[in-house]
Amino acid sequence: MNEFHHIRRLPPYVFEQVNRLKAKARAEGADIIDLGMGNPDLATPDHINQKLIETVGKPRTNRYSASRGIPGLRRAQAAYYERRFNVKLNPDTQVVATLGSKEGFANMAQAITAPGDVILVPNPSYPIHAFGFLMAGAAIR
Repeated sequence: MNEFHHIRRLPPYVFEQVNRLKAKARAEGADIIDLGMGNPDLATPDHINQKLIETVGKPRTNRYSASRGIPGLRRAQAAYYERRFNVKLNPDTQVVATLGSKEGFANMAQAITAPGDVILVPNPSYPIHAFGFLMAGAAIR
């Protein structure tokens, strides 16, 4: 089976390589302190859990969200940026809610990159910093 063109362009996923090394070391008896992916090591505060439980019980939450994010969330994000960074954003045209930073970064790379663009990516960086632009057809330097 042939690999897809965009997949062939991607370098090895660093976290998968690190996971293999960790698994091998653990199998050999090493005690590993994992500082890899930034997974939370603290429990979610109870008030957040309770709000999630309350929200899940509401029928209106059993449907897809607005594609750019819930308007109230976008307004809150714009207000935060103004309060924290003194940057005024229009929540209707300059704020988009994503499922996480990786999705946001990948979508941004697709939106601003034309095939053949040359992109500078810091090293080290998270894989999505290069992967998003590679998937958009850019050359990485």
